[in-house]
Amino acid sequence: MDQHLQGGKAFGFLKSQQDEKLNSINEAFLTDPKYAEEEDRNSKLEMFKNKYMEFDLNDQGDIDMMGLKRMLEKLGVAKTHLELKKMMSDVVGGAARDTFCYTDFLNMMLGKRNSILRLILMFEEKGKDQEPKESGPPQRKTFSDLP
Repeated sequence: MDQHLQGGKAFGFLKSQQDEKLNSINEAFLTDPKYAEEEDRNSKLEMFKNKYMEFDLNDQGDIDMMGLKRMLEKLGVAKTHLELKKMMSDVVGGAARDTFCYTDFLNMMLGKRNSILRLILMFEEKGKDQEPKESGPPQRKTFSDLP
C-alpha cells in the first residue's frame, strides 16, 4: 500500500478495503448452515451490504451511536438517546457496547428476532420501491382541475 495517498485516492482505497472485508463476511454467511433456509441469500446480503455502507461508519468500519442517529434522522425517524441505546442493545444482544459491526448487522437482518431497527430499515426499503417521485416543477393547473 502506498502511504502517500491523499484526498479521494485515500478515500477510494479505504472504501475498497471495506468492500473486500464485507464481501468476505458475506461469503461466510453464504456458507453458514444456520442461514441455509433463507431464500435469495445472495441478493439479500448484497442489499444489506449496500445499506450498511450508507451508515456513517467509524474508523473501524462499525456503526456507532451518532452514525445510527444520523441515519435514522435521514429516514425521518428521529429517536431519543435512550431509544438509540435500546436499539443498540437489541442489535448486539444485550451487551453494553456503543458500536455494532457488520456481522451484528447481518445477524439482526437475517435472524429470527425482530428489532426496531430492522423494521425501520425494511419499511424504508419498501417505501422506496412504491412511490416514484416526479422531478421538475409541478404541472400547470386549469380551471377544470379545481374542485
